[in-house]
Amino acid sequence: MSGRVVVIGVGNPLRGDDGVGPAAVEALRGRVPDGTVLAVSDGEPARMLDLWRGADTVVVVEALRARPNRPGELHTLTAADAATRTAGTASTHALGLGECLALAKALDQLPPSLVVHAMQVADMELGEGLSEAVRSVLPELIDRVAASVRQAHGQDREQ
Repeated sequence: MSGRVVVIGVGNPLRGDDGVGPAAVEALRGRVPDGTVLAVSDGEPARMLDLWRGADTVVVVEALRARPNRPGELHTLTAADAATRTAGTASTHALGLGECLALAKALDQLPPSLVVHAMQVADMELGEGLSEAVRSVLPELIDRVAASVRQAHGQDREQ
């Protein structure tokens, strides 16, 4: 194993709250150990698989629409949980994270460790900027992602 840790913020900052993943990744710059790969993706499965190729740990940050929808509610999911809970969910991506994980499993390209930090969102309409419900919880989401990264690097305390 390489010890390679990849964080992928999935979403589109031009679609309101769908930009929460990219916003979280941008906020992590300088807060995670050196060598951590920080990337943004539109969620297209082939690009996602390319981003995490060779990684030991992948942390995905994603917007989530659920029923009932509770904007700002945070979820931490394993790969198996994410595959079932995000399959067919509302998304601005052509295929959702659930479909991406199913493809990775079928191709034997799931990383050894994958965690998804998802936030339920309010608004995914065209336009920049996060809703107040998402903005107010964003610092907690960032802290959770940073903790997952430190854990993957074998560090338990904040730097």
